[in-house]
Amino acid sequence: MIEILLLLLVILMVGLNRKTSNRVTALETELEAIKADLLVRQPVSGAAPAVAPVVAAIAATEAVIEEPASKAEPVAAEALPEETIAASVTAEEIAAAEEVPAPTVATVPLTAKPKTKENLESYLGARWPVWVGGVALAFGGIFLVRYSIEAGLLGPGARLTLACLFGLVLMAGGEIVRRRAMPQVSDRFRNAMIPGALTAAGAVTLLGAVYAAYGVYEFIGATPAFVLLALVSFATIALSLLHGQALAGLGLLASLLTPGLVASGEPNANALFLFLCLAWVAVNAASRFRRWTIVPMLANIGIGLWVVAYAVGADDFDPMPPALTLIVMIAGTGFFWPGTVYRTDRVARAGWGGMLGRQPLTITLSVAIMSVLPSLAMLATNPVTGIDPYFPAAAVIAALAALGASRIYTVWPAMIAAGGAVLSLAIVAISLIDTYVPQPVGNEPLPVITYTTEIAVSLLLGAVFTLLGFAFLRRFRKTEPEFAMVWSVLMSGVPVALATISFLNFGNLGRDWTHGLYGLGLGLVLLAGAEWLFRERDETRGGRIDWAANLLVAGSFAGFTFALHALTNGIVTTILLSVLGFAYVLGMRARPWPALPWMMAAAILIVFGRIAWEPTLIGQNSLGTTPFFNALLPGYGIPTLLAIMTAYLLKDSADFRIRNLMQALASLAGLMTVAVLVHHAMNGGVLDDRVPTLGEQSIYTLLTVGFSGILMTLDLKSPSPVFRWGSMIAGVLATINALSLHVFALNPYFSGENTGPWPFFNLLLLGYLLPGLAYALVAYYARGRRPMPYVTMLALAGAVLGFLWATLSVRRFWQGENIADWKGFLAAETYTYSVVWLLIGVALLALGSKLDAKSLRLASAGLVLVAVVKVFLVDMSNLEGILRALSFIGLGAVLIGIGLFYQRILVNKGGDTATTDSQETAS
Repeated sequence: MIEILLLLLVILMVGLNRKTSNRVTALETELEAIKADLLVRQPVSGAAPAVAPVVAAIAATEAVIEEPASKAEPVAAEALPEETIAASVTAEEIAAAEEVPAPTVATVPLTAKPKTKENLESYLGARWPVWVGGVALAFGGIFLVRYSIEAGLLGPGARLTLACLFGLVLMAGGEIVRRRAMPQVSDRFRNAMIPGALTAAGAVTLLGAVYAAYGVYEFIGATPAFVLLALVSFATIALSLLHGQALAGLGLLASLLTPGLVASGEPNANALFLFLCLAWVAVNAASRFRRWTIVPMLANIGIGLWVVAYAVGADDFDPMPPALTLIVMIAGTGFFWPGTVYRTDRVARAGWGGMLGRQPLTITLSVAIMSVLPSLAMLATNPVTGIDPYFPAAAVIAALAALGASRIYTVWPAMIAAGGAVLSLAIVAISLIDTYVPQPVGNEPLPVITYTTEIAVSLLLGAVFTLLGFAFLRRFRKTEPEFAMVWSVLMSGVPVALATISFLNFGNLGRDWTHGLYGLGLGLVLLAGAEWLFRERDETRGGRIDWAANLLVAGSFAGFTFALHALTNGIVTTILLSVLGFAYVLGMRARPWPALPWMMAAAILIVFGRIAWEPTLIGQNSLGTTPFFNALLPGYGIPTLLAIMTAYLLKDSADFRIRNLMQALASLAGLMTVAVLVHHAMNGGVLDDRVPTLGEQSIYTLLTVGFSGILMTLDLKSPSPVFRWGSMIAGVLATINALSLHVFALNPYFSGENTGPWPFFNLLLLGYLLPGLAYALVAYYARGRRPMPYVTMLALAGAVLGFLWATLSVRRFWQGENIADWKGFLAAETYTYSVVWLLIGVALLALGSKLDAKSLRLASAGLVLVAVVKVFLVDMSNLEGILRALSFIGLGAVLIGIGLFYQRILVNKGGDTATTDSQETAS
């Protein structure tokens, strides 16, 4: 088991060394380039020509050291390395530089040495032997101890002593080789440093020896073993300053495994997390000095996993030590490493991509994730110290949010902290659903369960986000506009979300003053913050929208909306929501903030949501049965009236988006209000989803057609795409309903619905004639104002409804109030259909001729054609005697009359002059 563990340690060391050394090489190359650029940018003095030979001599010396063969024989320029060619300066060039006056000397920029491309020989001869050799030495120390055990050559104490001496010798050898190594070797083979490999092998040997002394031979107890393992781990981390990040990773791994390797009958959480804090601080101290990012990320992950393991496995969980450890990790990240090192000038690109991709991404993401996940794990425990785990979890999340507000590269911690806050409260609420409620005994009152801690922590955590948002906006609003937008959302969205969850789960749903006043205060604070941001508007932004300030306006509306839901209910909340939105619209007279009118749109949408959730607004049992004058009138009417007034106030607004949106919402609200009042009146004061009758559906059709005409009129007075397209959409919807419901589904001929006792003022009048006339009027009004296919659709729909009214009225005349299909047809009824259809055809022909409407004449022709088909196919077979004869006589007379009528029309249009002339000639 020990051998496998040590093998994993060595493999991890080698992997970390290879991955991070590439980054170190790139950083050092960049540093050399910066140094050369700074040397070039120094002001040129009179002594500059004297310095040039020295610089050239140094460069030539370095070239000679790197290429000793150049002394023996001249080498062609193609064979020399690029740095040698760049550094060589001839005597003639130096002399020419000396002859030029100092002020006119042209400085030649010194570039960093390019990285030499390595060949197969370099990898096989200089790199792989070092890596494999380090692993071999570590295994050699392990196998030496194992052989001594198997052979029985030495006692346990001597074996462990030799193993420790071997480890110390390896570490000392690494230090000796490091001090005597040539600088060029260190520069070219950073990924295969022999001193680092020797030191790592020695550290692994010492760790194995200490653990064997404790776990195999029991020479030392748990406390000495813990101390020795910690000392070796910290020493390895300290030596990593000399040997690289891979050795630091090895020391970190050893530190994280030390508490797990050393078992204790009475584990001490305080000692455990104090040691982990020290290990984390040691690793980050070395990382700050050498600018490492991989090892700190691993340290954060290790701390987080230890907290999760402790929360899951501890019998007596104490939340304070792990919470304090996480807070130390967060604070160390913000103030120690990376701290203030990473600034805006380190961002590769601006905008959202640059903000989300800022370095050090590995550190910030690991801190954020390994703070939230352990906090959520703590919520699933049952602590024995009496401290609610929600409190330390909220403290950790608040600390993470503070980190997100204190640095410009911590956008991910800010957003993850916000998500963690909402998720943690949701977990707390879910965990309390199954809480046992003791039942009353005898006449005792019902027990009252209060959630003071949960409510207080939730509201305070939300307030922390608001305060941190103001702190961030004060420092970075102008320099970080994208991140400022993020915090403008978080500082209002998180408090409202937490307060909403707390209110729904722990509050008094009737009227909760705690949550209500919290929402009211939050709205006022955010509104004051918007005023502050708008007053300190950055003039350099020009006409661009200040999203941060406008988002605070939206946040204030969210706070006030939450307060209304906490302090009121039912129809009062619905009405006050629209009043609140209209108050923001009136605020435009005092403050020209772009976000103000959008709050009214948000209010109407919330009102629609409440109506969808509870259409009666006050409950079905409380809703009166009086038509129109009931709770629905103010509940629907007041928001609709305020929406219409808002649309009117915004008719000249420069922002066409909110203008069109409010026109659409106001139109929809008006139509919905009338429709609901009609539905309530025609269903005995009941609002449900029952299928409407023909009379009720006819009123809806009349409303929709009339709505289309009203929108068309509004569009003519104040052109708007909402009115233009809304009118046509309403007409199309009404036509679909008419052709599907009036013609088929709700037709009294199919449904058997009674048409009423009155001869003319009955269901057929409301269901067919009035909608048909409405379609005809709207079609006539739309001529020349709407596309011809749309006008034709309206005209055809009106014609179909009028035809059905006449036909069904004939059936009602012969069959009575009930005109269901099961009654069959009478002979006289069948003959009457032919007469009525022909009369209607003649009337349409006359009207079309008078109005010069070709569509009416074509409709007349179509209806007459239907009558002809009906006479020849139906009347011939079903009628007998005088009725059959009269049917054909009447049809023939009408057809001849129509032909004569058309002949006269055609003659009057084109043949009057020609006829007159021919008559005069004949005479």
